[in-house]
Amino acid sequence: MTKVLVVGSINMDLVVETATFPRLGETLFGQGFATHPGGKGANQAVAAARLGAQVTMLGRVGKDAFGQQLVAGLQAEGIDTRWIGSSDAATGIAAITLCQADNAIIVVPGANALLTPADLDAAEAAFADAEVVLAQLETPLPTVEHAAALAARHGKPFVLNPAPATRLSDALLAQCTLLTPNEFELASALGQPDADWQALLGALPGHVVMTKGSQGAFYTEANGAVRRQPAFPVKPVDTTGAGDTFNGALAAFWHLGLAEAIRHACAAGALSVTKPGAQGGMPTLAELQAFLGAQA
Repeated sequence: MTKVLVVGSINMDLVVETATFPRLGETLFGQGFATHPGGKGANQAVAAARLGAQVTMLGRVGKDAFGQQLVAGLQAEGIDTRWIGSSDAATGIAAITLCQADNAIIVVPGANALLTPADLDAAEAAFADAEVVLAQLETPLPTVEHAAALAARHGKPFVLNPAPATRLSDALLAQCTLLTPNEFELASALGQPDADWQALLGALPGHVVMTKGSQGAFYTEANGAVRRQPAFPVKPVDTTGAGDTFNGALAAFWHLGLAEAIRHACAAGALSVTKPGAQGGMPTLAELQAFLGAQA
C-alpha cells in the first residue's frame, strides 16, 4: 500500500433541491435536503483509502457536530486522523442549491482557513513517513507552499491539484513533483489565460497531468513529449467528485509509475460518475480491478 499524506480541506456539504432558484427576498419550498461529507482534501483522502492506500489526513475542523461527524467518517474509511486539528471557528461548509441541471454554491471555509504552516510543522513526522504528499488549494496558499517545502525537505513527491484555480508562484511550481489541473486551472496556475494548453503542458515537461473531461488525461514526459490516456466510456449519473477521485487514485497508485497511475486514475474517475454523490461514487479497489479487467 502506498502511504499517502493528504493536506487539505474538510467540509460538510449542505444540499437543497428546488424547482426554481429563489429571487431576492423570496421564500420557496424545497423538494429535498441532505448533508454530505466533502472538501477536496477529504474527498481525495477517501478516494485513495478506498483504493488501498494507507492514508493520513492533515487539516482542521471546528469544535462542532459537523466536525465530529466528518472526522468519524474519515476514521470509518480507515484514514489516520491524528493530525486533524480543531478550531473555535466553525467547520467549513458548502451550501449548495440544486435546481434541475444547475446549481448555486456558497463555500464558507471556516476552520480550513485556519490551517497554518505551524500546524504542518507539528505534523512533520507525517511528512517523513509518507511516500507521496497530496494537496489542493482550499486551504491558505502559504500553508500549501509550506507543505511543498516540507515534502521537499524529506525527499517526498509533492502532488498539487491546483483547484480552485489561481496563479501559483514560480517557487511553488518548482517544488511540485506533479501538477494535476484541468485546462482552465493549468492556464490560471501559470498566469497565461490565453495560451494554448499544449504549449502550457510543454512549459513544465514531466511535471503536469491535465484532465480534459471525456477526452481523458494528457501528460508530458521529461523530454516534453505529450502523451494521452483516453477516458473510459461509462454512462454518467453524477460527475461530482470525479476530479477528486482521479487525484486520490493517482496518489494511491503512485508506486506503479506515472503512466500506469494515470490509467488507474482515469478508470477510477470514470467509475465514480456512475453513482450519485462525491464520496458516494468513489470505487473500492475490488471494483476498480474488476472494471479494468473488463476493459482488456
